[in-house]
Amino acid sequence: MRKPTHPEKLYLDFDSFFASAEQQLNPALQGRPIAVVPLDSPYTSVIAASREAKPFGVKTGTSVREAREKCPDIVFIEARPDVYVRLHNRILEIIERCVPIAAVRSIDELACTLLESEARQAAELSSRIKRSLRHEFGPVLTCSIGISFNELLAKVAAEMDKPDGFVVLDHADLPGKLLGLALRDLPGISKGMETRLIEAGVTDIAGLWALAPKHARAIWNSVEGERFVAALHGYSVEKPETITRMFGHGRNLPPDWRTPQKVLQCARLLTMSAARRLRRSHHRAGALTYTVGTRRESRTSMDKRFRPARDDHTFLNALNGLHEKFVMSGEMNNISSVTVVLHELSEEQEASRDLFDTRDSRQAQSQWERVSDVLDTIRVRHGSKALNLGPANGPGNYIGSKIAFGRIPAAEDF
Repeated sequence: MRKPTHPEKLYLDFDSFFASAEQQLNPALQGRPIAVVPLDSPYTSVIAASREAKPFGVKTGTSVREAREKCPDIVFIEARPDVYVRLHNRILEIIERCVPIAAVRSIDELACTLLESEARQAAELSSRIKRSLRHEFGPVLTCSIGISFNELLAKVAAEMDKPDGFVVLDHADLPGKLLGLALRDLPGISKGMETRLIEAGVTDIAGLWALAPKHARAIWNSVEGERFVAALHGYSVEKPETITRMFGHGRNLPPDWRTPQKVLQCARLLTMSAARRLRRSHHRAGALTYTVGTRRESRTSMDKRFRPARDDHTFLNALNGLHEKFVMSGEMNNISSVTVVLHELSEEQEASRDLFDTRDSRQAQSQWERVSDVLDTIRVRHGSKALNLGPANGPGNYIGSKIAFGRIPAAEDF
C-alpha cells in the first residue's frame, strides 16, 4: 500500500444542497428557514433543511409536524428531483473547468485527483472553484472542500468546517485533528459498526488509530477493516469498483394511498421504473422481491423467481401474484411503505434456456421485450406519462426517480 507524499484527493460536498438549490432557484426563499419534503403531506419527514432551519433543530428525518413546532415560520417545499439533477449537471460543468472530476459520489458530493502542483496550491484551487460556482449561481449554493491523501480523509476534512469551508489534512495533522471527532463522524462507521467497535474495546478515534490491521479485519469481518484503518493513517486506498447486484425502488405512502388497490398501483409503477433502469444497464433479472412496511416499522417480504427476464410483463405478473398472496394473508392492513427489488442479475445477452421452454413461450417473451423497449422509447421522446402499462400516477410527483445515496437518476427516469 502506498503512502503519498502530498495530499492528492479533493472532496467537494455541497451545503444543504436540496434546500440551497430551492433558495437559489427562488430568491423569495433566500434567508428564510425552508425544508424540502418528498410529499406534500403532513405525515412525511424532512429530507433537507436550509441553514436557516437547522439552528431550530430541524434536520433530515424530522417529521413535518415536529419541524413546524420547532420553527413556526418554516416553509415546506416538495422535492423536485428532475430540477436538482439538471442543476447537478450544470455544477459538474463548472467544476470541470477548474479541475478534472475523478468520481461523482452523489448528487451533492464528488472527488477529484490532484497533481502535486495542484496540491501545493490547494487553497488557491479551492478559492477558484468557489468563485466559479458563485459567479454562475450566486452566493446561496455553497460547498465545503476537503483535501487529503485519500477520499476518506478528504471527506472528513470537508465536514470539519461547514458551511462554505476549506480544510487540508496533511501528515502532520494526523491523528491530532481527528481526535476530537466521534466514531460516527467518520464516513463508513454506522451505528452497527460503532457497536462492534465498542464491543471490541474501541471507543474513540485514538483507539481506532491504534488498531492493528488484523484486528481491524476481525472487527469488520472483512478486508475492508484493514483498508479503513490504512486510509485513516494516510495511505492511498482506492475504492473497489461497485458491482450492481439489484435494481429497486421504495416509497413511503401517504394515508390516502394505503388501500390494497393503491398499494398495488404504486408497486407496479416502482416495478416498471426499476425495469427501465435494468434495461438501460443491459441486465436481466431472475427474481423479484416485494416488501411492505407498516407504521410500526415492521416489514414483510415475499420473493418470486422466474426465468431471467427484462420485460415489464414478466415482472408485473410476478408482482401481481405476490400482492394477491399479501392480500390473502391479511398483510395489507395499515401499510405505510412499499418496496420492489429486481435481483439475481445476469447480463442481457446471457439469456438461458429453461428445460420446459417452448417455442411459443420464447416467442411470447420476445414480443413482450419488444413492447417494453417501445414503451421506453416513447417515454424518452414524449414524457414519462405518455404511455404506460396501467395507471401512470403515483403518490407525489415522482415514482422511482428520487435521488438516493450513490445514485443520481437519469433524465429517462422522470
